[in-house]
Amino acid sequence: MLSSVERGRKAPTVVVLARVAEGLGVPLARLVEESDRDRVIVRRAAAQDVVQEPGGWRRTVLTPVVPGVNFEWVHTTLPPGCDAGVYPAYAPGSHEFVVVDAGVLRLSVGDEVIDLGPGDSVYFSADVVHGYANPGEVPCSYHVAALIMRPRRPRR
Repeated sequence: MLSSVERGRKAPTVVVLARVAEGLGVPLARLVEESDRDRVIVRRAAAQDVVQEPGGWRRTVLTPVVPGVNFEWVHTTLPPGCDAGVYPAYAPGSHEFVVVDAGVLRLSVGDEVIDLGPGDSVYFSADVVHGYANPGEVPCSYHVAALIMRPRRPRR
């Protein structure tokens, strides 16, 4: 029975759960309570994903990965004259917020092109093709907070 429950083939009854808890030497409530360990997830600086991209630009994913949450906070630095290219349109319901720390960021959203300077911020629906470039003569540093929706898988 326990093997079937672990594989998701059978749902345990309260009696089965009580026996499992007894065998483990823990109260039944502990088996079914929500874990507090998943409420706070720390990602230390040393564990952040840092990607050096072709063209000399650098991208750092600052936020922890949280299962079921499609949110990322990314810090990017583009060298002078660097074009980071375009990103495809994400699923409907996707959003991006961008804040420029230093330099000039040229953001393209669909057919619109927007130049942003230090302290400027922008929001856009990320369900269109969008791109980032630094047309300036000094490095550009900016943050992106992105909520990227994933298309639902078709039902079988």
